[in-house]
Amino acid sequence: MFGPIEGLVWLWLNLLSPQPAPQPAAAEQAGAPSSAPQTGPVSGYMDFHYNQPTDGTPGILDFHRFVLLFSHSFSDRLRFVSELELEHGVVEGLEEGGELELEQAYVDFLVRPSLNFRAGMMLVPVGIINERHEPPVFHGVERPFVDTVIVPTTWFDVGAGIHGSFGRGFRYRAYAMAPLDAREFSAEEGLRGGAQHGSEAQVRNVAFTGRLEYVGARGLQTGVSFWRGDTGFNLPRIDTKAGLFELDARFSRGRLETRGQFARVFIDGAGALNDAMGRLTGIDPNIAEQLIGSYVEVAYRVLPASVPHEAAVFVRYENFDTQFKMPDGSVKLPQFDRDAWVVGATYWVDPDVAIKLDYSHVRSGSAIVPPPRSINVGLGWWF
Repeated sequence: MFGPIEGLVWLWLNLLSPQPAPQPAAAEQAGAPSSAPQTGPVSGYMDFHYNQPTDGTPGILDFHRFVLLFSHSFSDRLRFVSELELEHGVVEGLEEGGELELEQAYVDFLVRPSLNFRAGMMLVPVGIINERHEPPVFHGVERPFVDTVIVPTTWFDVGAGIHGSFGRGFRYRAYAMAPLDAREFSAEEGLRGGAQHGSEAQVRNVAFTGRLEYVGARGLQTGVSFWRGDTGFNLPRIDTKAGLFELDARFSRGRLETRGQFARVFIDGAGALNDAMGRLTGIDPNIAEQLIGSYVEVAYRVLPASVPHEAAVFVRYENFDTQFKMPDGSVKLPQFDRDAWVVGATYWVDPDVAIKLDYSHVRSGSAIVPPPRSINVGLGWWF
């Protein structure tokens, strides 16, 4: 009898029959305006995976995401785009039982290539993965750790702003958005719990975020992005602000693909925040003044051109520390100073359908708290 991992590997190795011609990618379907009112087709992406810890604890089989995108073009200058996501298969009223989230619901006012306006529920334009996280477009069963605990993907909220392109290969996005709530920051995952997600978001002062990309050189794409806003609006007499700065680059030439990212978070007033939360809850959250993370990934496509499919092997090294610099009076928790090696492979049965296999080896500065290590198998697709 096959175990869960053996069965999925067998499926991977035997899916070699020719496939139908691929359908247009979801993002392309969602973004095409028309000269007459037109409701776009339903598009979306899904993924499920099996994670087997190496410490002998039971594995987890999870239908992680079921995402549908709907779009409508009112005219060639006015369009609507939305994204609805169900996580973990079922919603039971608690996060542990799944989530139903409206991740995008915005209207684009298309004026000219260099200046367009956008308002509604939007993805924060920070990093590589937050705006483009469909399973076939990145390696690894799970998203990078840096794009989980340093850049808190998927990061979305309500706001408005401008976007466009200019020059030879430059693109930009600049938004004013609802701020993060400092009460939900944590020592382990930093800013991740702080997004208000457009749910009666409280705004004393709006936050600002932006991204500039260069895509004018063959095979190269670079980006720089930021976030800055007040975060202590729910804590009287506490002045805290959060800032994030990020750099990334992607390069491909022939069969070789590389990417890298660096992100750093600054939390002003972290000491006062820890004191206030300690008095409020009785527990010191041990929030750091600075968080830092980076990763480098190299992938290589291995199948010859005569094979009607694609496959790649990859290796990624990540370093991420949510306790990088502590405020006076706080002690760094070593289990949250981590790095990781992720090695694996991706097999595209179709350009929009990917089977993934990897091994994730996490290390930390703690000799007491064991870091997670696992073998992971996943299937993801978009349409």
